[in-house]
Amino acid sequence: MTSTPPHQSILDKPFVLDLFAGPGGLDVAGHRLGVPSLGIEWDKSACLTRYAAGLDTLHADVSAVRRESFESLPPEINVLAGGPPCQTYSVAGKGTGRKALEEVKKFIDRLMAGDSDEEIDKELQNLSDPRTALVLEPLRYAIQATRSPNRGHRPYDVIVLEQVPAVRALWDRYAEVLQEIGLPDGTTYKVVVDVLATETYGVPQTRSRAVLIARREGLGAPSLPEATHRAYEAREWNRRNGGVAAPTNQPTLYDAEVPEPGEGPAEDDGLEHWTSMGDALAEPVGTHPGRRTPFLIRSNYGSSGIPGRRGVRTDRQPATTVTGRISRFVVFESVGDRHPDVVCEGPRFSMNEAGMLQSFPPDYPWSGKAQAQQVGNAVPPLFGAHLLSAALGLPAPTPATMRKPWVPATEEQRAKLRSHGCGTADDCTARCPRPE
Repeated sequence: MTSTPPHQSILDKPFVLDLFAGPGGLDVAGHRLGVPSLGIEWDKSACLTRYAAGLDTLHADVSAVRRESFESLPPEINVLAGGPPCQTYSVAGKGTGRKALEEVKKFIDRLMAGDSDEEIDKELQNLSDPRTALVLEPLRYAIQATRSPNRGHRPYDVIVLEQVPAVRALWDRYAEVLQEIGLPDGTTYKVVVDVLATETYGVPQTRSRAVLIARREGLGAPSLPEATHRAYEAREWNRRNGGVAAPTNQPTLYDAEVPEPGEGPAEDDGLEHWTSMGDALAEPVGTHPGRRTPFLIRSNYGSSGIPGRRGVRTDRQPATTVTGRISRFVVFESVGDRHPDVVCEGPRFSMNEAGMLQSFPPDYPWSGKAQAQQVGNAVPPLFGAHLLSAALGLPAPTPATMRKPWVPATEEQRAKLRSHGCGTADDCTARCPRPE
């Protein structure tokens, strides 16, 4: 499935521990770059997807592993990565995490000062939503590494984190304490933080993420990945193309003649045109038969419950942010060659197509329940590959890196992975997290 790129990382043998690993976004990125990883994931269905994909996994609670079995983790792990659950910080959620930002910053300071885990855990239980505290886990893992006899008290060399934009304030605080105060053992890092747009890295959707890249002092200053594609500007698109109206009973596919990618005013910026949904889905690849174009999609974003205001994009635009509602997006296609401007409702996105809009490879083996939610929660692998490449000093990946169909694990490989991750080859055990 992978080949090691002919380029030396800043680390001799990078090995990633992926916290809150989900169905495998960062791990797929690592595998495409030739970097091994171990993911820790709580959700059973996401773990089933990971096993089917051939990804090394622990079906476990991230906090419980830190408290109870940190010493069992491979000591050669030298890169800490993760995207803590974002529901309490996301603008789509109730915002309890955003309200608790200042309180969480105080916990960051206390952790760096060496306060006891037991006391902090007790006080974290008072937060209105316990998931809010999970954003502290990467820092707690970084501290725990310096206390681990199995690791020889060796800190992680590189840290890579991503979350929704609202968490940037916490990543900024992470950066301050990692650079100016250091971990309790004195280890300091060079850190960069910013909010990046995934379509500027070739992902066929608009999605903004707050990212942090840190390198241990002595490994050189990190830099953010350089953009490879132009940003999608919705206002500019609508200005040039007259907008696209929401489909009615007998809609036309486009309200204006929409230019092909690359047409229009020349831009001498050295960047590629952003990747559209048509770029990602039109051509057959693997078992994907190809998606008929032209098409447009209608989502509920920005609708305020009013059907006529629902967000509409054509196949020549990137998708809106892919979430667990991707399976609800209505797709409209032209009736046929004789009436190309008249459209009717077509088949909705398959899980394979939804994954491809997230930049997962074709034929990625989505498994278990709530597959659309797995897709929406994942880190886009192409974006993750850019983050890891920048963090480790590797060449930037290309969209073609993710375009090759994924080869699922054999039954024997899957059974072996599940035996390691759950305790038996075909089921969960008492050590696995309970759904409640």
